[in-house]
Formats: sequence, C-alpha cells, structure tokens
Amino acid sequence: MVRNENIQFKSQEEIKAFQEERLREEVVYLYENSRFYREMFDNAAVLPDDIKCIEDLKRLPVTTKKDLQLRGEDFICVSKDKIIDYVTTSGTLGDPVTFALTDSDMERLAYNEYLSFTTAGVKKSDIMQLMTTLDRRFMAGLAYFMGARELGCGVIRVGNGIPELQWDTIKRINPTVCMVVPSFLIKLMEYAEKAGIDYKNSPLKKAICIGEALRDNDFNFNRLGQRIHAGWPTLQMYSTYASTEMQSSFTECECQCGGHHQPDLIIVEFLDDNNNEVPLGEPGEVTITTLGVRGMPLLRFKTGDVCYRTLEKCGCGRQTMRLSPVLGRKGQMIKYKGTTLYPSALYDILDNIPEVKNYMVEVYTNNIGTDEIRVRIGTVNASESFIKSIKDTFRAKVRVAPDIIIEPIEVLAKLIMPPMSRKPVKFVDLRGGI
Repeated sequence: MVRNENIQFKSQEEIKAFQEERLREEVVYLYENSRFYREMFDNAAVLPDDIKCIEDLKRLPVTTKKDLQLRGEDFICVSKDKIIDYVTTSGTLGDPVTFALTDSDMERLAYNEYLSFTTAGVKKSDIMQLMTTLDRRFMAGLAYFMGARELGCGVIRVGNGIPELQWDTIKRINPTVCMVVPSFLIKLMEYAEKAGIDYKNSPLKKAICIGEALRDNDFNFNRLGQRIHAGWPTLQMYSTYASTEMQSSFTECECQCGGHHQPDLIIVEFLDDNNNEVPLGEPGEVTITTLGVRGMPLLRFKTGDVCYRTLEKCGCGRQTMRLSPVLGRKGQMIKYKGTTLYPSALYDILDNIPEVKNYMVEVYTNNIGTDEIRVRIGTVNASESFIKSIKDTFRAKVRVAPDIIIEPIEVLAKLIMPPMSRKPVKFVDLRGGI
C-alpha cells in the first residue's frame, strides 16, 4: 500500500494520475497471484500491460458477489501462513463471504479509519466510545479500534446495545465521540429520558454513524436524521459508508455534503446494468477496484449499492469525488404495483412515526408472480385507525401502501436482532421462497 493522505487535496488530474500508477501495479499483482483474475484476463485476451488507465478497465468483465460465493478460495493471493485475520460479510444479499487479511491489510484498515476519522474532524484529544461489536467476524468494529489507535485518541470498547452500560460509560469516562448505528441513538435518548439523564449536555458531542442513511440525496437530514437531530441537537452526526469487500470507506467532512473518496485506497466506477459507465448526474452501481490489498484484492467488483456522485470541489478543500447516500441495493429493488421502491424509502417513513417502536419489511412473490410487501410493526397501538393512518402516509409519500401487520414489540425485537446477527435485520427477501 502506498499511503498518500494529501492526495485527496490535489487536483482531479493529479488524483487520476496517481491512481493509474497504482492500478498498473495492481493488475500485475492480480495476474501473478490470483487464480480467479488470471483466468479472467486470459479469457478476455487481456494482459496486465494492456491496462494503462482507468478507462482500460472496461476491457475486463466485472466481479460479482456470486463470484465470491462460488470461488472465494480462488481470490486469495497469499499462502495461508500470511493470513492473520478472517472476517465475513454480513450476508445482506445472500450467503456471507469469508475474507482473508494479511498483516499489511490490517495496517491498511487502520489507515483507512484514520483517514475516515480525520475527515470527520476527530482529533487525538478525543475519546471514542465504540458502540459496535469487535467480534462475530465483523471487520468494521476492529477497523474502528485500530483506526482510533492510529490517530492516537482514547478508545472505550463497550460494544453494541445495552443503553444502561453506554450511559454508565459516558458518565464515568466522558467520551466526546462515538461510533454507532444511528437508530440506536434514539434508544439512548429514550433511556436517558426515562432515567433522568441530561443527555443534551453530555460530553458526547459527535457521532460517526454506520449502517443507516441519515440524509437524502440533497444532503439534508432524512426522517431518521431529523428525528435524532430534533431530540439531540448538540450531537453532530457524520455518515460513513463502507463494505467488507472494499476494505475502505467514504466519510462526510464538516461540510456534510457527501462521503469523501479516499483515492489511495480504491478506484471507483459507477456502472449501469450493462456494465457501462453512467453519466455524471445519474445514479449508478458503485463498482470498486481495491488498491494495496494483498490478501483478497478485488477488480471491478459491483457492490450492489446504487449512489449518485459529485466531482465539485468541497468546501473543506478536498477535491475527491463524493458519494451521495445509498439509494438502495440492486438486489433489494422492489417492483410493487407499478412503482419501483428500495427498502430505504419505507424505512424513512416508518422512522418518522413515533408509535412505531420497531419494524421489519418483508417482500415475497404472490401467486401471479409479482412483488408483494408486508410490514411487521412493533407497537402498542393496534387500532384500525392507526393502521389506516400508516397506510395513508405510505400512499402520500411513495404512492402505494403495503400490508401492515401489528406485532408485540418484544417478539419483533428478537426477530430483528437474532443471536447470530451483527446488524439489525429490517429487510427480509422471500421472493422465490414463499
């Protein structure tokens, strides 16, 4: 890995030249060490020397999640004695994939999170409370810890859940920043209100949020962001987007107008369904080529995440590409009564209904072969008028209304956070399975 944290402030021409130099090194490494990619090059009748610039990548096929699931071992570029950590993806769109990391890959993860934290304005003088797990084969939790160490700030490894323990820790150690799934902040507020904790004047001033969108594509808060900000206005929230496959992240700066690309870690393309680059201003599937990964590097990997991008210089001085919030995942797109939806559009509505305490969205195929949606809602209000008001809200916001099922909050909570899961399960795709 070639570290160059100043490249993000260079011109786009300098960024591209830097990336292409790294790319030429990367394709040679892949051809020499990856069984999967050597076959890809040979089948496409392309040699590493043929890839001289980013535009040349289109001469090669894309890599998909299915490739990783079927041929995971063939992506590994090192002998087993060089592997020091094994992690798995969350399995959002199918069976989890195992990734093997070398010592240099771990250093790269720490460097990525160092860049992420400094982009969000975290300083060595901060104390960071990790409200995410470090175990369960979860790459990100360990990366956050290592990145905080790279930065030199204090770290408190509390883990996920347990509002009482989180607040006890805040009282004892006075952390200034936390890593957290944003919907958990609502649980922290609710617990604090019941326990008489003055959370608006707590030492916690900054939250770096993972796993859920806080903003719409205009970068204003979505309903979840609005709800948290209204209740806890003294807490600054920063979004970060990442995945196990890319082994890097996009994080908001203080301008909060998109996640900044770290160009010394990955090359990013935005592709349509035919694997062609989409024009600027149109959404495309985030497709990444890793730079500096030695254990399981990826070339033209389609993440399944659909985003917009902007190339305008940011007010913070960085000239890197910035990503919008994720519109949705390709595999989660729903065609419902003539309307195309992503689960995030449904979440945005449900997160803004105070009486909805938790929920799960299920999609299945009906007897005529089209998509159906049912939303299982945890609430104490099971009245017909409440259900009707929810449906009316859906019709007003997304033009269609799914089936609504009311369930006990505690029962649904166990389904949303099963024992083996690292993330809340809010979307269940039963198409083809019901």
